[in-house]
Amino acid sequence: MKRESFTIATFNVNSIRSRLHIVIPWLDKNRPDVLCIQETKVADGDFPAEEFEKIGYHVVFKGGKGRNGVAIASLEEPREVAFGLDDGGPPDEDRLIWGVFSGIPVVNTYVPQGQRPDSPVFAYKLDWFRRLLAFFQKHFSPQHPLIWCGDLNVAPEEIDVHNPKRLLGHVCFCPQVWEAFERVKAWGFVDIFRKHHPGEPGQYTFYDYRVPKAVDRGLGWRVDHILTTSPLAERSLDCWIDLTPRLATKPSDHTPLVARLSLN
Repeated sequence: MKRESFTIATFNVNSIRSRLHIVIPWLDKNRPDVLCIQETKVADGDFPAEEFEKIGYHVVFKGGKGRNGVAIASLEEPREVAFGLDDGGPPDEDRLIWGVFSGIPVVNTYVPQGQRPDSPVFAYKLDWFRRLLAFFQKHFSPQHPLIWCGDLNVAPEEIDVHNPKRLLGHVCFCPQVWEAFERVKAWGFVDIFRKHHPGEPGQYTFYDYRVPKAVDRGLGWRVDHILTTSPLAERSLDCWIDLTPRLATKPSDHTPLVARLSLN
């Protein structure tokens, strides 16, 4: 039977082995076609691939012990899987993974957070967005279907943080990062969540562990995103944040963002 829709989710798990008790049941219950994962924080030899395989998912991944790490779990075996940026600079294979699923290229990224505005890591973050734009320009076209998703470490609008006045200047909420993100987005991407929830405040994918009862109090950030080129954006049916995993026992500080697209 021909499938009518394609569902994709993105989830920064903040250690895949520490969140298996959340990720595997969520995946088995919701059955998205693709789940993009960030911050797996595990060396490739220790990635728990068999747990995904038990519930019928293929999984490809790249990571290192205790830092970064990206993966894509999929019902369909992926085609053309590749890792990292290929411009001659640091490839950062544990921050970018892409493959083709149901004929749709999916690029999963864990953008550097940046630490502090005066740190070299922040300058690296801004340059990473520049390099990512060049990557899209080299390999893809905005006239064709493409999904870019992941923890992008940018809250692009005031409504994407709970206190824009106090948080202004943070490495994920400042003019330099907005501009860097917008340059990539302007290449041809549509923010699918905002397409379906324009101007809607209080919608967050990240709640800091250090903030007591952050979810209950609505003290979050929207830094995880699903963007597509226009041909797919026109076929997007819905996009939503699932807070259930963030409310589970020993959760990640992020929660899944999910989008559903028509294949017709």
